[in-house]
Amino acid sequence: MRLSHLLSNLPPYHFAEYARKIAERRAAGADIINLSMGDPDLPTPPEVIEALAEAAHDPANQRYPEYAGMPELRAAFAQWFAGRFGVTLDATREVLPLIGSKEGLAHLPMVTMDPGDIAIITDPAYPVYPTAIALAGGVAHALPLDVASGWLPDLGVIPDDVARRARTLWLNYPNNPTGASAPRAFFEAAVRFARAHDVLLVHDTAYSEVRFDGARPASILEVEGAKEVAVEFHSLSKAYNMAGFRVGMLVGNASVVEGMTRLKSNLDSGIFRPIQHAAIRAMALPAAWLDARNAIYQARRDRLVAALRRLDMAVESPQAGLYLWPRIPTGYSAAAFALLLLERADVAVTPGTNFGAHGEGYVRISLTTPDARLDEAIARMEAAITARA
Repeated sequence: MRLSHLLSNLPPYHFAEYARKIAERRAAGADIINLSMGDPDLPTPPEVIEALAEAAHDPANQRYPEYAGMPELRAAFAQWFAGRFGVTLDATREVLPLIGSKEGLAHLPMVTMDPGDIAIITDPAYPVYPTAIALAGGVAHALPLDVASGWLPDLGVIPDDVARRARTLWLNYPNNPTGASAPRAFFEAAVRFARAHDVLLVHDTAYSEVRFDGARPASILEVEGAKEVAVEFHSLSKAYNMAGFRVGMLVGNASVVEGMTRLKSNLDSGIFRPIQHAAIRAMALPAAWLDARNAIYQARRDRLVAALRRLDMAVESPQAGLYLWPRIPTGYSAAAFALLLLERADVAVTPGTNFGAHGEGYVRISLTTPDARLDEAIARMEAAITARA
């Protein structure tokens, strides 16, 4: 049976393809240590599991949920946001629960773009952005990122004709894949750009709660007047070890939130209510829980950074997020180096080119592997790279 041209022209999702390769090697008996995905290995807090289980026993929670989420969940998120970022949100008009932030990112272009409209994205970037734009018939204009600029895009190089036709500017800090954080001054410049060119800022900040060394990544909505030109995506997946629960939020500009609510009411039936109750409980966890969890990731970051530098792989020590973005040894492409580690060390990392052409020369390595397995992965990588030197 012939599939649609739209689907036929859609590239395979890189992580799904890589997972297939890993599965093939495992089926052949290989002991693969997977450092390629940001899938938290640490358990969901027991209080959250208890809230989920208790709510699941209530027959009222087994029926269709509200399209826009329970009022209690929206109120809990607005309260959390005010405490974390000092920003007041209208829980009715400026907050929309999502079935994971990925779902919202994929749907947003259908709300904000017409066929042929331009969306400005960065390169490298999370692959969902260009795919979602293409599905809506939009055109992606890529802004290159590099280490010299701190992995921040230069908004001044955007051509005037692109800025005139652009409907959205997509940002992501703490950044996936580079691990970079953005200073407030950059967000202020981005808001000025959005105002000047009537562009919607789309800020994906799924990693804001995985943070180190006392850092507190900012919300773009902290900038005065940002809600007039911006929306922001948040996720409980990384924040509270709830990746499988699929809970995220869209916040900010009320018109866009209303448009997304209308779209989603035609496409899905909302989040299972027991999961919403679990999310409410998660956002009430004490700061000490988050600090203890982040200390585990920070120790892994430090150990892995030290190992990569021993192998002459230049790498920054990020202040937030779940990833390292090391420069690969000379003489390899990103794909070839990732394949070397998979075949010679049974260690899976993600080629930088999975995130765009400007990811060449890098690989992304996740911190979401138990400590003993991470140490084993480091030993295997060192042996494989030393043997090939």
